[in-house]
Amino acid sequence: MLHLLTSINRVTEKVEELILTFAILTMMVNSTANAIGRYFFNQSLFFAEELNQFLIVSVTFIGLAYAVRKGRNIRMTALYDLLGQKAKKGLTLLIAIVTAGLMFYLAYQAVVYVQELKQINRLSPALQFPVYIVYSIIPLGFLMAGLQYLSGFLLNLTHPDIYISVGLTEDKQACSQGETA
Repeated sequence: MLHLLTSINRVTEKVEELILTFAILTMMVNSTANAIGRYFFNQSLFFAEELNQFLIVSVTFIGLAYAVRKGRNIRMTALYDLLGQKAKKGLTLLIAIVTAGLMFYLAYQAVVYVQELKQINRLSPALQFPVYIVYSIIPLGFLMAGLQYLSGFLLNLTHPDIYISVGLTEDKQACSQGETA
């Protein structure tokens, strides 16, 4: 099970990294070109703000999945830290499955929203680009985050360690943050 999840994890991680890298670099080039045009030629790129908004959507929702993968999502651990190992394991399982369910539900709702955008044929103001294509990244991000939580649930169900995500146990995360395990 761990080998299969690790293989899937590697592929999805590369996809996330590719999307995030492309989006951030494109925002940088777009913003730089817009600034140069505005200051040196007194002419802004008419689409620069809109393009950056689209790219921020990508970074936000794919970044969500990436943060979950790296165990960098927000975790409220004040009460959790007071619990024993069995209670921590149980709470981790509960949080992982509930959050996976929530991510899958939000992915479903996002698909419904994207379909509505497609049906009304909404176009972006500056680029006249179909908005549903850009917003299709939202359900993808929720789906990938849900898969990360589901993977964590399955690992915690089948292994004695407490997994934050695939390849990241609670002990490894504490050590990487400079804490003692």
